[in-house]
Amino acid sequence: MTCMSCPSKNRPVRIASYNIRKARGLDGRRDPGRVIDVINGLGADVIALQEADRRLGDRPTALPKDLIARATDFELVPLATNDVSLGWHGNAVLVRRGVKVESFARIGLPGVEPRGAVAVKLADGPTVIGVHLGLLRNSRRQQLTLLKARAEAATNAVMIGDMNEWAKTRGFEPLEGRFALYSPGRSFHAARPIAALDRVALSHDLTLSDAGVDEGVRAKRASDHLPIWADVARGPQ
Repeated sequence: MTCMSCPSKNRPVRIASYNIRKARGLDGRRDPGRVIDVINGLGADVIALQEADRRLGDRPTALPKDLIARATDFELVPLATNDVSLGWHGNAVLVRRGVKVESFARIGLPGVEPRGAVAVKLADGPTVIGVHLGLLRNSRRQQLTLLKARAEAATNAVMIGDMNEWAKTRGFEPLEGRFALYSPGRSFHAARPIAALDRVALSHDLTLSDAGVDEGVRAKRASDHLPIWADVARGPQ
């Protein structure tokens, strides 16, 4: 397992992403415990979650905070703007206990739908930008343009999440020159993965040492997306 608290600054950090579909599995049941089991099995230091909160009302969390505290080795980055949500625009970030967060930010995104992203700067580690991009390609391009501009001032930036793009390369033009895009594998639909909707992009001062998709039995039932993970280290690509 990777370890952010280990002394070697070149040790890879495992960053994961998981669209949990508000904890509703393929059987139609909301089962936070099932999602927690998948999260615990990723071996990650940082996990960006999408659809972590419900859409209506005050957007209550789909994963009870006390369950995260009791059943995982993760802590929640306080991105929510109220007491009932886990994140912001459904984007939440969990960090393994012992991983220190230097700062965090909420990023409003343009487009037809209400969307947002979150950025978490790890002490002695990368800035992790969790995203859930829009359904329309034109909106996604606008969102990536803004995110790239926001990341210009940050070294060691990792953009990860549900990018909602079915094409292999088209639609990601705004990232060119600053980020290298990677697809760990097909992550949607969990029952029969045919599309790599969940991806990771690294600034050119980071290296990808390994990446993959969790295709375990639990992951195939807990959500309509499979989680992805990426082992990231400092150093040019």
